[in-house]
Amino acid sequence: MIHQRQRIASAVHLAGDILATLAAFFGAWFLRFEVEVLPLTKGTPEFGRYLELLPVVLLLFPVVFYFHGLYQSRSNRSRVDEAVSVLLGVVLATVLLSGLFTWYRPLQSPGSTEPFTYSRPFLALFALLSVILVVAFRLALRLLLASASLHAGRLQRILVVGAGKLGLEVTQKLQAHRELGFEVVGFLDDDPGKAGRRFCGVPVLGSLKELESTIAERGIEQLFVALPLEAHKKVMKVLQAAGSECVEIKLVPDILQYATLKATLEDLDGTPIINLSQVPLQGWNSLVKRVLDLAFSAAGLLALSPFLPLLALAIWLEDRGPILYSQERMGLDGRVFKIWKFRSMRVDAEASTGPVWAVQDDPRRTRLGSFLRRWSFDELPQLWNVLVGDMSLVGPRPERPTFVHEFKQRLPQYMLRHKVKAGITGWAQVHGWRGNTSIRKRLEYDLYYIENWSLGLDFKILWMTVRHGIRHNAH
Repeated sequence: MIHQRQRIASAVHLAGDILATLAAFFGAWFLRFEVEVLPLTKGTPEFGRYLELLPVVLLLFPVVFYFHGLYQSRSNRSRVDEAVSVLLGVVLATVLLSGLFTWYRPLQSPGSTEPFTYSRPFLALFALLSVILVVAFRLALRLLLASASLHAGRLQRILVVGAGKLGLEVTQKLQAHRELGFEVVGFLDDDPGKAGRRFCGVPVLGSLKELESTIAERGIEQLFVALPLEAHKKVMKVLQAAGSECVEIKLVPDILQYATLKATLEDLDGTPIINLSQVPLQGWNSLVKRVLDLAFSAAGLLALSPFLPLLALAIWLEDRGPILYSQERMGLDGRVFKIWKFRSMRVDAEASTGPVWAVQDDPRRTRLGSFLRRWSFDELPQLWNVLVGDMSLVGPRPERPTFVHEFKQRLPQYMLRHKVKAGITGWAQVHGWRGNTSIRKRLEYDLYYIENWSLGLDFKILWMTVRHGIRHNAH
């Protein structure tokens, strides 16, 4: 039932996005060529030539939105986050559409040799209207779904067995998705101290012995069994008692204390297997991320090609030492690779100390090195690491194997950072957790990134890096 309602909600949002994109397309044509918000220089083109683009547009935009996670149900995503994801999705789709314009250039007419060009102001208006209308449609649909669930008599009445940590978490998540049409009626719990109390605004209706009578009296349609592992015998009794009632039974396994990332259910010839370490960055998502890494790293190296030799010359002139510095770091699946940097410290800086953390105003830095570190210019050669596949543009920062072996003894979940490729920048770094800062906080932010990855989150991190990261490092 949950998956079915989520699929319905996703389908409704998809339909809304297509309608909003369609409205934006015709609205952009009207504003550009009928109202002429900008003066025309070549006259009004044939509307049919623009209609040829419509199937591509209506396919491209939803696909980009899908890879931005806009069709996934997330209770922790605010309206602002959703609007930002829509904005990033529209920008990326518009860039791809603009690229199509440069590749697909039909002739003005069958006998003409002059290529037909699509209006750039039209494209800009279309992008602007797309953001406004998609966000507006999504807000309206969210309100409509919630209203339909609340007032159309389709609320699914739910009883939660267990008012402990697991039961409360399930209840909070159900309440966070009101648009799915669920209503938590109450809890059943054998703890006498919880009798008559309310948790998450929901009352404890009685003990587990009152299961059958509560189902009948309250019109329960779904039963969520959320008892701890040590209550195994109680779980079996509840399942046996509920099996004779006309209710859907959902068993919530008490694996939260063991779940390291997202838990998913897999099937092995009919045997259900719970995967406690599922990450979203797999399959097509991994391929798309790799394509973007290749494109952006190649473009970055090309754009910086006039600047990098000058920087290399300045490093060499200061002390005639090596220009680049390589160091072993641990990346995806615990594999060790060599990371490249512009040298910012004296030659053989760790000869007497061994591997140690860099500190603020590190005396081992050269004068130019201090400038490079302050503005993160020493990290630019890592674009090569991204290009060859050792790293990604966005991901947890890679650490030296010596430090990794130390950290994983203190923090058992530390190795989960290596479920994805290391990055030049990351969710922890843009929030100030970089360098010699709390390892525990960095791990917390890195795991959040891995669990909630989307293309939208990657673009958000890149934008925050450009907007805040460099300026922060300059302080």
